[in-house]
Amino acid sequence: MLRVQKIPLDDIYVPAARKKTLHPETVRHLAEDIVENGMKTPIQVRHDGKRYVLVEGLHRLEAVRWLGETSIDSYLVQARKH
Repeated sequence: MLRVQKIPLDDIYVPAARKKTLHPETVRHLAEDIVENGMKTPIQVRHDGKRYVLVEGLHRLEAVRWLGETSIDSYLVQARKH
């Protein structure tokens, strides 16, 4: 079973190709929902030996960053490099 870990936002690398899929309006709506209801689903990251790489959850990551948080609930997963 996956265990939730708090990971500092500054330690998470977002691949350039993933950044292209970011929709600012979605980030704003998610941030509002997180304030009202909390974040229900942690993001997924993999560790490449030096840093954490985002696998899933770009909009959640950016919403939490937009809210001024310094860390985020994450699942550490084993995933192929994209």
